[in-house]
Amino acid sequence: MVFYFKARPEAGDFTIFMGLDKFENEELIKYGFPEDIWFHVDKMSSAHVYIRLHKGQTIDDISEGVLEDCVQLVKANSIQGNKVNNIDVVYTPWSNLKKTASMDVGQVGFHNPKMVRTVRVEKRVNEIVNRLNRTKVERKPDLKAEREAVNAAERAERKLQLRDKKRREEMERLEKERQSELRSYKGLMVSENMTSNKQIATTSKSLQELEEDFM
Repeated sequence: MVFYFKARPEAGDFTIFMGLDKFENEELIKYGFPEDIWFHVDKMSSAHVYIRLHKGQTIDDISEGVLEDCVQLVKANSIQGNKVNNIDVVYTPWSNLKKTASMDVGQVGFHNPKMVRTVRVEKRVNEIVNRLNRTKVERKPDLKAEREAVNAAERAERKLQLRDKKRREEMERLEKERQSELRSYKGLMVSENMTSNKQIATTSKSLQELEEDFM
């Protein structure tokens, strides 16, 4: 089971989500998207919370309002963290999550610790948590199928872009050849290379002269 929430509307159309338990967390880790940002209470157990950004956005594009929604949801879904003030929540891009065979189910590390950010959460803000909970939807998604569908769509898009690129390159090549032929043709037609009818008349023998030569 995965729980989905809507971030504050004024921030845009953003979905925040988290797994029911460590097994769903494991699936979310395995089949995440490049646009996903992962959140967790630092040094305490908590839900693994994600926000899915829009295409082309990065962790730097998260607004303060959306960030507050995410960290409040993380705090509210931490047995330990929900009971105390002044906790730290860490967050990082999904691509920075590291999973090894020796790790327990749901456990993660980081490829690059420098890409992990920390935000201090002073206290739980019930107004925010309650607003998010009112948007809560439970689903049992096929995360693997969703990831594969996106991969297939991206491959098709790359294939289309490659085909368009090749078509443009071929059109550019043909145009260059056409321009080259035009330049060559114009070179043949310059005045110094051409013979006028008048020149032909002055240099050619008359019909009578040709007849006499023939005789």
